[in-house]
Amino acid sequence: MRFLLTSAGIKNTSIHNALVGLLGKPIAEASALCIPTAVYAIPGGADHAWRFISGREARTPMCELGWKSLGVLELTALPSIDEELWVPMVQETDVLLVNGGDPLYLCYWMRQSGLADLLPSLRAVYVGLSAGSMVMAPNIGEDFVAWKPASGGDETLGLVGFSMFPHLDHEDLPDNSMADAERWAAGMPVPAYAIDDQTAIRVVDGTVEVVSEGHWKLFAP
Repeated sequence: MRFLLTSAGIKNTSIHNALVGLLGKPIAEASALCIPTAVYAIPGGADHAWRFISGREARTPMCELGWKSLGVLELTALPSIDEELWVPMVQETDVLLVNGGDPLYLCYWMRQSGLADLLPSLRAVYVGLSAGSMVMAPNIGEDFVAWKPASGGDETLGLVGFSMFPHLDHEDLPDNSMADAERWAAGMPVPAYAIDDQTAIRVVDGTVEVVSEGHWKLFAP
């Protein structure tokens, strides 16, 4: 897959251009499926999910970009329906838009639904927002553990070889300072990026590129 891992969606021209480049065509010609699942595990999840799906969350633009078509892929529903009802749809879409929320809850349902196994074979561009980006890492760090799977731990899907600390220096998140990011990174076993909301990470065939109109930092393990 090709990944565009963001802190807060398609926030600026540079990230927008990176998305179009990955798609290989204008957004208005691309089909999208949005995945709201992660947000249900945080306070106010139902309201956040509606805002995400309906494209009414200007702070984290994803669904409101003018897609040719847009559908909802709810991961918690997939284990109870036949794969033939949803797998072809996922295989044919141009992009997956994966909302933020709780990364371990999202990881759990990606595995339970079967989407995690399907991801490496997809032609779609994977666009993550916050937890939707973090879930691609090998692990997220104890600082970001809230919802806990029965197996415990902080392991996620490991489809990229680095971890992410989103919303760096966000005015509404006092525990997301650069100093907090440095403490978090000190406990991570892989390279770790701290990125602000004007930054994204583009990954194609294992090649990592930071796309930013803000600030970020890479920490070596």
